[in-house]
Amino acid sequence: MNKTKTITSLEELDKILKSETAVLLYFNTISCNVGESLEPKVKNLIDVNFPKINFYNIDLNFSPKIAAKYNAFVEPTILIFFDGKETIRKSRNISIYELHKTIDRLYQLIFE
Repeated sequence: MNKTKTITSLEELDKILKSETAVLLYFNTISCNVGESLEPKVKNLIDVNFPKINFYNIDLNFSPKIAAKYNAFVEPTILIFFDGKETIRKSRNISIYELHKTIDRLYQLIFE
């Protein structure tokens, strides 16, 4: 299981999106119980089923510029990028099953 990486600046995020094929951004705050309980489930889903997607955490309290640029004001929000383009966006009430189905379709197209 990979350690969760945290992004704190737009410059860092821009570099990641330019250099990595598949990126999941998990927007959350430590005060959001839903986000806190969902994060390990999403992380496990990615680690087990989609190992080529890199998981990054963004705390909305510490990275308001990133939240503003990507319109991620609701917690939790998940953005998935393939080849630097936002491809999947899920917010608030997120079903792991639905997320799995949505990612799987695109993941197969890109990596299989």
